[in-house]
Parts: sequence; structure tokens; C-alpha cells
Amino acid sequence: MTEPVLLIGNKNYSSWSLRPWLLLKHFNVAFREEKLRLDTPEFASKIGDWSGARRVPVLRDGTLSVWDSLAICEFINERWLQGRGWPADLAARSFGRAIASEMHSGFAAMRTEMPMNVRRPPRVVALSANAQIDVQRVQQIWMSSLQRFGGPWLLGEFSIADAFYAPVAWRFHGYASAVAAPALEYLEALIAHSSMQQWASAAHAEIERLPQDDL
Repeated sequence: MTEPVLLIGNKNYSSWSLRPWLLLKHFNVAFREEKLRLDTPEFASKIGDWSGARRVPVLRDGTLSVWDSLAICEFINERWLQGRGWPADLAARSFGRAIASEMHSGFAAMRTEMPMNVRRPPRVVALSANAQIDVQRVQQIWMSSLQRFGGPWLLGEFSIADAFYAPVAWRFHGYASAVAAPALEYLEALIAHSSMQQWASAAHAEIERLPQDDL
């Protein structure tokens, strides 16, 4: 059987690529990764062969092609995880899907003002009021989830929800956001995850720079 292929962007910057990559790694699904460097002629010339949306990530499984990080994670859950990407309990599963979808569709100010940059030395930046609201909302989600489900992950066991908030851990770390316990313990657990550390090592080995994300 041919291994699936996950097309990703630069590991230092591509928060969307990290999400399905981390889910596959955490659950030990064998796959091959390919990378297109963001904002390059190579990306512009090749991405259309992968997806009409012209964005990463894209997952190919045989003749099937899935784009968009949330759709990819749901596909992974059905194809290889036998549903283990979400809790078996309906209420917990519904809650998890809601907070993952909120991350997927929201937090525009935080994304703009705190782009993911794994290599970034921790340094505080002045944030707009909207970005501050986003930061507080993320922490509220983390704290309420940990309280409701008992940790160590957002829904108790590692899930798609954790994969979706993983890039935020790098954002909060790089922009030296003030994070209170128990959200801080969760952030530290995400960063310490062995696959997150593997991703970080590869990000530090990259030489490309995107000025708009090196704030």
C-alpha cells in the first residue's frame, strides 16, 4: 500500500501545515511529506498541481486529494484513526469540534499580528485591542476545556482540537504572551510534545525568511 503524501509549507511559518502533520505523527500514521517553500516561484508553479485552492496543506491518499487543514484532519480521523481523533462521548466530541472550528475560522487579529514563527526569540509586541481579545479568548478556551475534561489535553486525551491549537503555543511563546496556569501548563505540554520538538528542529534548520512573518 502506498503511503499518503502530505504537502506542507515552511515549518517555521506554516501553522496550517503543522496541524495535520502533528495529528499524523501523534497517532503514528505512516506518511511521506513534501514541502513547497512559501512565497517562491516554485510554490507558484507547482501548487496548482496539488490544489485549486493553491494553498497548503494538501493530503494525497492514492487517487484521493484532500485540502484544507480541518478537512484533512477529519479525513485522517476516518481513514486511519477509527475515530480516535475525537472523544467517543458525544458531548465531548461536539465541544471539541466547536473549539477546533472556532480556531479554524476565527482569531484573525491574532493571526495577523502574531504570525507563527517557531524560530522567533521570545519578545513582546504591542497588540491591538482585537488581538488582545483573541489572546484572552484562546486562554479562556484552554482553561475551560482543561477544567471540564481534566487534562492533560483539551479533551482529556490528545485530539484534533490539540492539533488545531498547537500553532498557538508557538505564537504565545514567540510573542511572550502572559499565560496563567493551568493554560501555561498546557502550552508547555504542547511545546514539549516529541513531534512538536521534531517540527521545531526542522524549522530551525530552514534558511528561508518571510519578512512579513519575521515581526
